[in-house]
Amino acid sequence: MLIPLTREKFEQIVPLIATSPQYARYWGKFSDIVRRSIFSVIAIVLSSFLANLFGSGSTGIMFIVGAIGGLYWLWAPVYQASLRNAALRRIPYSGFWQGKVLDVFVTEEAIGAEQTVNQRGELVIIENRERRINLEIGDETGFTVLIQAPLNRLHKNIRRGDTAELLLLSRQPDLTRIAKVTDAFLPRYDLWVGEYPYLQRDVFTEVSSELGSGPRRRGRGSYSRSDRSRFYR
Repeated sequence: MLIPLTREKFEQIVPLIATSPQYARYWGKFSDIVRRSIFSVIAIVLSSFLANLFGSGSTGIMFIVGAIGGLYWLWAPVYQASLRNAALRRIPYSGFWQGKVLDVFVTEEAIGAEQTVNQRGELVIIENRERRINLEIGDETGFTVLIQAPLNRLHKNIRRGDTAELLLLSRQPDLTRIAKVTDAFLPRYDLWVGEYPYLQRDVFTEVSSELGSGPRRRGRGSYSRSDRSRFYR
């Protein structure tokens, strides 16, 4: 089932500014925080140096620059996530798509590599690998997509035949060519699966309640007939 969305509804579902899950995704690991913190310290030191170099006339400007740079460790995840949102929002057409899980399986994927030195002083490359859940989702037309995500314990309940919902994005008004797919929502488990949390989840679950199937359809947040004509083409 594919239902085209109006641009208004699409822009409600795909946020302009980073959501909490997006911020958490870009917050990263301890090493990422350390790198951002080092950049912040360098920005503060550099702005102080330039303020001393150019005299009192530049103190105000350098203070602002130093404050912005000093807080880089905090605001950088918002900026990165917002850039990613903006790229998604540039795709002009979208549709709410509901399919079924055709297959679910686990793979081990390479996610990067690190260089280190072994006991003999030789440089070696260690490949970092991660276990990932794979969902093959399809509908009655034969269209399928593959959704991947880092494996966690909540995925153990997913079964073939489960309903999955997501957005399909296209540069064609009739959505005949799909440019991007988002993370998937499984209403049965109230579970999200995906590489990245693209969507404003509370808004999407309202759309799911209105357009999806199962017990959520008549749940809280459903729209009237007039509302449907505004949000869905």
